[in-house]
Amino acid sequence: MRTLVQPPPSSHCEYCGGELRLKRVEPANSALDLESEIFVCAKCGREQSYTVEHNHTMPHPKVA
Repeated sequence: MRTLVQPPPSSHCEYCGGELRLKRVEPANSALDLESEIFVCAKCGREQSYTVEHNHTMPHPKVA
């Protein structure tokens, strides 16, 4: 049986400590190749946004 590892603190809600789940990725600044990753807390429902560099190895999610 493998050892369970706690997820990093950045994957927890800063308000209630619940698990953050990726909701969507939006372009933030195309000139700087930045994206906004929107997460929602599974426990309290609050949204949190983080601006990150675009990862060219990951495919873009399909827009519904």
